[in-house]
Amino acid sequence: MRKAVAILSLLSIFTVTISMNIVHSNPQNAPAGGGHGGGGAMAETPIMGKILETMDGGGYTYLLLQIGPRQVWVAIRQMKVTVGENIALMPGIEMYEFTAKSINRTFDIIIFSDGPISQQGATSLHGSSAHGGGGHGSSAPHGGAGGGHGSSAPHGSAEQELTTSGSSGIVVPKLDVKVEKASGANAYTVMELYEKRIELNEKDVTVKGKVVKVTPEIMGKNWLHLQDGTGYEQNNTNDIVITTKDLPTVGDVVTISGKLYSDKDFGSGYKYSAIIEEAKVSK
Repeated sequence: MRKAVAILSLLSIFTVTISMNIVHSNPQNAPAGGGHGGGGAMAETPIMGKILETMDGGGYTYLLLQIGPRQVWVAIRQMKVTVGENIALMPGIEMYEFTAKSINRTFDIIIFSDGPISQQGATSLHGSSAHGGGGHGSSAPHGGAGGGHGSSAPHGSAEQELTTSGSSGIVVPKLDVKVEKASGANAYTVMELYEKRIELNEKDVTVKGKVVKVTPEIMGKNWLHLQDGTGYEQNNTNDIVITTKDLPTVGDVVTISGKLYSDKDFGSGYKYSAIIEEAKVSK
C-alpha cells in the first residue's frame, strides 16, 4: 500500500512539471526523416500521465497520455497497458511528422521512450534533477531508447529510439557470442572497426557477427546491433551499430558490408564513435 501511495505521489509531483518541460525543438532544424519524420530534441524529464488511448503495432505500444493540460503521444516497446491507468516512463527523443507504417498513422509529434520507470528508478528521480537513466535500453535504442545512446537502447524492434554503441547513451551488454571473422581485404572484427575507425572513415568494410538487437523503421532505416565476441563492454567496443534497408532477425549470424563512419553525430545526443551505414546484410 505504501508503495502505491509513493508512486501516486510521484506522479502528482511530476504531472505539472512534465507538461512544462517536454522540450520541443524546431522541426525544420531536425534531421531528415526519410518519410518517417525528423528527429527532435531529447526530453529530459520523466514522462508521467494518464493513458487515454493505446494501440499496438510493429513491436511497439503507442500511448496517448494526458499530462497536465496537454495530450502527448508516446511510443514504447510493446507491453500490456490499460486505458485509465497512470504510467511513468523514461525520457525519450521526439520525432516530428513520424509515420508508423505498422498502424498506418502519422504523428505530428511523438516521443520514443525506453519504457516504464521501475519503482526504484522512480524513487531515485523523486526530488532530483535526474534526466532519467536506465532504460532506451539496456536491452534501447535504440535501447534502448536503453535509454538511447551507448549504454543500453534504441530497445528491440519497430519504429523506436536509436540505441548506440560508443556514445553517451545506451549500449547492448556484451553477450556470449563467438563468430569467426569474415574473409576478404575489407574484413574486420567489431573491435578492429573501433580501433581503426579513423583510417576507415567513409571506407567500405565487411564484418561478420550475430545480430543482438533490431530496431526497424527509424528515419527510413533499420538499426541493427552486431557482436562477434571481440571488444570490451567497458569502452563500448563490443557492439557495432549498422543502418540498412535489410531486416534480419535477432539471433541471425550475418555478414555486413557497408560504409563505416567515424564520430557520426545525428544530433540530440546520438553520436556514434563508429557506425556502418548503407549496409547490405547476407546470411
